[in-house]
Amino acid sequence: MRGFIRAAVFALIVAALAAGSASAQAVPAQSAPPGVPKIAFINSAAILAQAPGRAEAETQFKGEVTAYQAQLQRMSDSLQTMAATFEREASRLDSSARVSRAKVIQDRETNYQTRARQLDQQMQSRQAELIRPIMENLQKIIEQVRMEDGYSMIFDVASQTSVIVAADKRLDLTEKVMARVKAAPRPAAAAGSALTPQPAGVTSPRR
Repeated sequence: MRGFIRAAVFALIVAALAAGSASAQAVPAQSAPPGVPKIAFINSAAILAQAPGRAEAETQFKGEVTAYQAQLQRMSDSLQTMAATFEREASRLDSSARVSRAKVIQDRETNYQTRARQLDQQMQSRQAELIRPIMENLQKIIEQVRMEDGYSMIFDVASQTSVIVAADKRLDLTEKVMARVKAAPRPAAAAGSALTPQPAGVTSPRR
């Protein structure tokens, strides 16, 4: 939906020029003069908040996030245990042993940071995967409404790149689209996702 915004802004400029000063009076909603694009808008965030399957997808995602966080916590605990053990025993180690142990801890710290980034990327991908069927269903319904009612384009005011700061409420199709979404068959849920296996040796502190 965000991809439409530049074309939409251009269309608005064209519409304004085409209308000219002779059409300065307000045009009734849902009815555009010949040659002027018929435009409306929705709030996709409001629709998605009530879309069938959204609550279930959110619950599933939260459960998977908990598993991700638990894995990171185990890695963090292991690393802290290793560091504490090293600090406690360092004075009894010779120089070579201290360097070796310090290198092991440094490597584990690097592994932890790398794994944390990987898990963060996995969580973002999984969130998008869970919401994708709902988004695809919404997009299909928006396109149906656009074609049925002859709109040239439909803006999404919830888009992060939206430049709309004010609009006639009569152009708001949010409730209409929301009703269609609720009445449509529930989209198939995304398949379950297993965590990527944890690197060997991460949770067992090396002494």
